[in-house]
Amino acid sequence: MEQKNAIIIALNEDVSEIVDLADSLDYKVIKKFIQHRQTPDVNSYLGSGKIKEIEEYSETSKKNIDLVIVDGELKPSQWFNLEKKIGIDVFDRLRLILAIFEERADKKEAKLQVKLAQLQYERPFVRELIHRARAGEHPGFMAGGEYQVDDYYEMIKKQMKKIKEQLNKIRNQRKVRRRHRHVVGFYLVSLAGYTNAGKSSLLNLLSDEKVKVEGRLFSTLSTTTRRISQKNIPILLTDTVGFIRNLPAYVIDAFHSTLEEIEVADVVLLVIDISEDKKIIEKKLKVSLDELIELGVTSPIIIVFNKSDNLSNNEIESRIEYIKNQGFLDNKKFLTISVKNKDNIDNLLKTIYESLPKLVRFKIKLPINKETQSLISWIYEKANVIDISYKQYAIITIDSNFSLKPKIIKKSKELNGSQVFK
Repeated sequence: MEQKNAIIIALNEDVSEIVDLADSLDYKVIKKFIQHRQTPDVNSYLGSGKIKEIEEYSETSKKNIDLVIVDGELKPSQWFNLEKKIGIDVFDRLRLILAIFEERADKKEAKLQVKLAQLQYERPFVRELIHRARAGEHPGFMAGGEYQVDDYYEMIKKQMKKIKEQLNKIRNQRKVRRRHRHVVGFYLVSLAGYTNAGKSSLLNLLSDEKVKVEGRLFSTLSTTTRRISQKNIPILLTDTVGFIRNLPAYVIDAFHSTLEEIEVADVVLLVIDISEDKKIIEKKLKVSLDELIELGVTSPIIIVFNKSDNLSNNEIESRIEYIKNQGFLDNKKFLTISVKNKDNIDNLLKTIYESLPKLVRFKIKLPINKETQSLISWIYEKANVIDISYKQYAIITIDSNFSLKPKIIKKSKELNGSQVFK
């Protein structure tokens, strides 16, 4: 495949994230244009001198430039003026993210969520094009497409309504599945965090599964749920779409049915890449915690610092101390792990286990026969067996979900067993 080239426009030097985003869409950044200013130019985002510099570069560059990427949010008029002056397709940061979403979406729900966000994004741009057309200009739509923009605007509204109805249906189906899982005794634990922190890899490790893992931003858009295999207690672990800074409310709302898995979880694992620079960790941790607050999460949050294998112990301690001093770890459980080397995973499982709500401990006794052996096997699948002894009876000490306890006791009574209260 022929290499696609892009240039970056930014108002400050920190362009590492936008370069990573471009790379995720297979664009090679061949030039960066930085104009230091507090606020964008109201008409063209950049001043006329810098735009002239970009025009001259595009005319003389030996490499073909396929895309201009703005590390910021463009107003419709700024986008129109930039694209008209430079003569190359222009994406702002959000449009680039939505293009990545579109490429990554592989399931029906994800595709619907991405399409809804794209339509929301396009609405003000279509209004601008309607305004331009009525003023006598003849713009295309989003890189030159042939559209009757008035008709397209009406189509957007109808399509958005239809997609919202479809997503509500999927959301209701998900609620039914979650209710069933709670009723049969499962706990729900959700993975959250900045994109590319290692959430999918952690899901694979804890569940002994092989969910596809890519070292690219937003490789997970749909939820993936698997059972944790290392503890004899029914815990379902769900991987969710990664966070990223400055997403508008309508994009988050489009993914509501997916992000809802975090909101209703019994425990949230907030995964952070500790191998990054401490200032970057601080920014990403703030974005993630703010997002969890915005989602209305009230369950325990365990901060999981992943990729410790890339650092020395002193470097890890330095970063943790820095994050502590910023106040991010106040009243929160946290620990460092390495999914790659499987370091500290037992401690993570123990911390998850201790954070589960409504965990009740009780004893039952069962006569020893073939029927009760079958029940004991079922209990091992559904709950955490703390201790079992065989004498005249089988005496079993159990930790389980609060809603599962009466079912276990009922089944034991059906086999002439009973609850032990001493």
